[in-house]
Amino acid sequence: MSAAESVPARRGSRRERRTGETAVSVELALDGAGAGEASTGLPFFDHMLAQLGKHAGFDLVVSATGDLEVDAHHTVEDVGIVLGEALAEALGDKAGIRRFASIALPLDEALVQVALDCSGRPYLAYDVPFPDQVAPLGNPPFDPQLAEEFWRAFVTAAGLTLHVRLVVGRNTHHVLEASFKGVARCLRDAVRVEGGEVPSTKGRL
Repeated sequence: MSAAESVPARRGSRRERRTGETAVSVELALDGAGAGEASTGLPFFDHMLAQLGKHAGFDLVVSATGDLEVDAHHTVEDVGIVLGEALAEALGDKAGIRRFASIALPLDEALVQVALDCSGRPYLAYDVPFPDQVAPLGNPPFDPQLAEEFWRAFVTAAGLTLHVRLVVGRNTHHVLEASFKGVARCLRDAVRVEGGEVPSTKGRL
């Protein structure tokens, strides 16, 4: 075996998206050291993205500017799209990955269940309810309801099946952070290479 053949291919991607509402760039390395860094103009969202990179074991850099004076929705959704595209590109044909993962993740009083399949079939089942008058987090404010829009954009672009369910929890910050950490840990497990074949009887995902 040559030196070149003994070094595994780098699973990474760099993606950009520019619209009249946002400009987003993402750099992603799946086999990283958990170095998550984000600058979106939404400090709480940045914190969640950093948690995602850290606990997935990804090296992740996210940069975004958007029309936050209108609403945070465009920025959050477009970051989800670009991150999902980067993950799909980094995974390639998915040969050898574990594919499935699940976890019940606690954070103080909050407990969130997450199950994930790198299926190639986008589907989000998100059952994380918040009271109608729940306060936004951070400044500029991040509406907790936007987390669902982020995950929907992410799974659609990445081709993932993702279930996120709140079992119990009262503190909004704890609930959202547990959900991001739970998805991160599932991604860490699901994209781990442990074989050489595509994990599907169809021969592709």
